[in-house]
Amino acid sequence: QGVLVPGLGTFAVVHEQINSTEEMYVVRRPVFQLDMDMSCLRELVFPTVMMPGDIEIMPLDYWWLSQTNSLPPNVVRGCVEETILLYSFQLRTRQRPAFAFENIGILSCQDNVLCMQFHCRCIAGLESRDTWVALLLT
Repeated sequence: QGVLVPGLGTFAVVHEQINSTEEMYVVRRPVFQLDMDMSCLRELVFPTVMMPGDIEIMPLDYWWLSQTNSLPPNVVRGCVEETILLYSFQLRTRQRPAFAFENIGILSCQDNVLCMQFHCRCIAGLESRDTWVALLLT
């Protein structure tokens, strides 16, 4: 249910219960917990995300990624590691590029706040029954 991207953070799907006056909703929504070197984040603020203890966190599967793009796993691993190092360097040198994850969302920094903004289609893909509730929560 969760994937650790070393040097960047963990993506996971959480179940959240919302009670309204009319009914109770349990929705699945994506979350991102930042796990970067704090030295590059000294003047940045980022939301604290609590991952429930029952979520199984798996390491990023470089072999599976290599199957989607026909590159060897060691090349994929090197590309991911170098990209994260470059992003960390850019944050450390006060550059504020957006880090796009295809079909997931964008990690961006605005007004010194670093946060993950999930695409609506990512949220809707996780929660088909109560999509609007999941969108509002995310």
